[in-house]
Amino acid sequence: MLWIDTHCHLDAHQFGAEALPVAQRASDQGVGMIVIPAVERANFAIVRELAHAAPNGCYGLGIHPIYVPRATDDDLLALREAVAAAMKDPRFVAIGEIGLDFFIPMLSEPAMRSKQEHFLREQLKIARDFDLPVLAHVRRSQDIVLKHARQIRPNGGIAHAFNGSFQQAQGYIDLGFKLGFGGAMTFTRALQIRRMATDLPLAAIVLETDAPDISPSWIHPGRNSPEQLPRIGAVLAELRGVALAEVAAQTSANARAVMPRLPLMENQDE
Repeated sequence: MLWIDTHCHLDAHQFGAEALPVAQRASDQGVGMIVIPAVERANFAIVRELAHAAPNGCYGLGIHPIYVPRATDDDLLALREAVAAAMKDPRFVAIGEIGLDFFIPMLSEPAMRSKQEHFLREQLKIARDFDLPVLAHVRRSQDIVLKHARQIRPNGGIAHAFNGSFQQAQGYIDLGFKLGFGGAMTFTRALQIRRMATDLPLAAIVLETDAPDISPSWIHPGRNSPEQLPRIGAVLAELRGVALAEVAAQTSANARAVMPRLPLMENQDE
């Protein structure tokens, strides 16, 4: 069985010099591809180099809403230029991580909400112009992200760490998005997330770790890792009452459908 981790911050300081060994151990566990999103202009080159150094690495380019306060319009220009150059790179797969975060109080102040929405819209336009999917951060902001995505119409994407309603889920699905599920789904108290993981069409779901964050229940509050993805997948299989192999095959196919630039994985037909 082969798995795809559609969202993993392998460049985070929590991994440090261990990033490549972690990627290799994940590969040994069947994680055939790890998508590493950028979060700001300063780490565009870092995620690109890491994705090329890891045998199972690929990457996205974008400006994360948490980094918007210190970002400028020059960063948006730099992003567009970086994306144009990366279109020749077989390891480049998406625009991301982009989106909105209305959970953090400082980011919810009116001026910062406006700046976040400006950066989201401009990055959605880049995705649209280059025919790329987006890796969307939608914390406490599902409806507003949906509004902008409906207006600008990028080429689909993933609603990362999805924790909205069934109605919101359908809104993303209608726009060609998949919904990202990970460690939060492994907690028995996460009733709404587990209901969605059980009842949404399996064809709408992709798996992710968001490592080093959103650790699954068995290692919480420790550092998360892409090595945990197969066990997270096993929770999804148990919730849905289906075979593990079906979850691995379908979620990997879903990731490829929404990110068609994903490199082929070794032994992908096994």
